Amino acid sequence: MTASSTSPARPATPAHVIADDAEAIAVAESLAPGFAAGAAERDRERRHPVAELDRLSQSGLGGITIPRIHGGAGVSQVTVARVFAILAAADPSLAQIPQNQFEILDVIEGSGSEAQKRDLFALVLSGHRLGNAFSEFQGKNVESFETRLSREGDNFRVNGRKFYSTGALFAHLVPIVALDEDGRIVVAVADRDAEGLSVIDDWSAFGQRTTASGTVTLDNVAIPAERVLQAHLVYERPSAAGPRSQLIHAAIDAGIARGALATTIDFVREQARPWIDSGRDTAREDPYVIGEIGNLRIRLHAAEELLWRAGRQLDATLADTSEHSIALAKVAVAEAKVLTTEIAILAANKLFELAGTRSTLARHRLDRYWRDARTHTLHDPVRWKYNAVGQFYLNGVQPPLHSWI
Repeated sequence: MTASSTSPARPATPAHVIADDAEAIAVAESLAPGFAAGAAERDRERRHPVAELDRLSQSGLGGITIPRIHGGAGVSQVTVARVFAILAAADPSLAQIPQNQFEILDVIEGSGSEAQKRDLFALVLSGHRLGNAFSEFQGKNVESFETRLSREGDNFRVNGRKFYSTGALFAHLVPIVALDEDGRIVVAVADRDAEGLSVIDDWSAFGQRTTASGTVTLDNVAIPAERVLQAHLVYERPSAAGPRSQLIHAAIDAGIARGALATTIDFVREQARPWIDSGRDTAREDPYVIGEIGNLRIRLHAAEELLWRAGRQLDATLADTSEHSIALAKVAVAEAKVLTTEIAILAANKLFELAGTRSTLARHRLDRYWRDARTHTLHDPVRWKYNAVGQFYLNGVQPPLHSWI
């Protein structure tokens, strides 16, 4: 466990700016093989993907949702889902790190002043990374916050302690969720190397091992007034911030399933042995293995189709926002999240059943798929997705306004 108050180096050259949806997907596909190549080793050593994150930032993928009026590509939510699924199939930990950046970009878009949008969007487009100091470990529930922002002259100070701070260790700017003096939720954007801000690398989960999702301590950290976002504005009225965030989580789970299934197929083809009673010469000829691969592929396709459908509904909601259209987006994303969760865990588990005992040998490091799937799918409980979907269709009850659905 180490503590760091040192920010990573700022981008030496401006990042590439992606022009449109097609380029965003093409860039993700071009990066994925390189990210996949070292994923198992990084997981084994819990080695942070610093160089990989620099490549991701310089590629321009970190700013693809920034509106065109502010210099971004303003890509569709379908494209966002496709990009994250591609990245997560290569390395789920690496894919999770920028998820919070996209959530904050949505908050900036929904609550920032024009000056704040110009400032923060320009930094992200140039290759700066936004971290995460949102959740806390102690509160009654996920939205119980003890971190406080207090006024000091014309500016502010923030004090508190955060956990699950994915990406803060690698960030140039750390957005901090806090309560202001009136008890309203704000986001204070601190420089990563601000005095009093420390990141403790104490993430010890068995999955998502290289996300550095540990502790951030805030000891009287100075925040300029122009870096305080009135985030409560996003949640005091119906908004699509919640399903936009949840869509990315569902896409990461779909990507984990893709990676696990692709690895299963390769292992069965190249290394697995047929069961003695099959009468076959190779595992790929085993009729039960063939059937299970078919079942997994069907379930993955179904999950992906619901994911793309949820993205299309989100795009429609953002084009014509109303309480009803937001509810439709929340329900569509919830439906996708159910199936992506199920296939991520199932595909990661079936990998060992179909590939055989030798697939459990430590040198293959294949358990990382199950560990990543099991850890990431705990982000928000799927059992409540079933409830929200059923309430909507049976009783006409709209989903909650919070960002967890």
